[in-house]
Amino acid sequence: MTRRFLFVLGSSRSDGNTELLARRAAEPLPADVEQRWISLAEHPLPDFADLRHDSDHVRPTEGPAAVLLDATLAATDLVIVSPLYWYSVSAQTKRYLDHWSGWLRTPGVDFKATMAGRTLWGVAALAAEEQVVADPLIGTLHNSAAYLGMRFGGVLLGRGSKPGDVLADADALARATTFFAPDAPHARFLADAA
Repeated sequence: MTRRFLFVLGSSRSDGNTELLARRAAEPLPADVEQRWISLAEHPLPDFADLRHDSDHVRPTEGPAAVLLDATLAATDLVIVSPLYWYSVSAQTKRYLDHWSGWLRTPGVDFKATMAGRTLWGVAALAAEEQVVADPLIGTLHNSAAYLGMRFGGVLLGRGSKPGDVLADADALARATTFFAPDAPHARFLADAA
């Protein structure tokens, strides 16, 4: 199966450090690998309405929700590109992940079964020296992958605050060259790993 990457850009700033790092990681992908880049700032989702106990779940047919749902379902590899904001993903990214809850209950989508076996990746830039502060972001993505039965390729972290700073992070740039390995392990909840 040909790999199809969807890069979901969750920053409020275009060409920020996180996006620069993600684009650097995407450069070594083979030419036959499809890449689609969607900015959540340019495709803003409405606040998520929890309708778990209602019966009016309808597949979106237009607007940002339809674009993002269709692109997500088509991807073999989904890359969450979000700067570290208050130790987790950006608000735009969180809203996108919240919409997954609705897609799980949308008739005809079969979101969980469709996403099972696909790979979730993350790319994040952070200003802190200690990468441990990104653990909540990593946990959010890992647990989301585990819930859906996805593979988890990990999170590529780079250091940067001012625009362009990440391009001086030699370690992150080196990791970026081999980040998107073909086979990532299945994500497992910690309780399941024991």
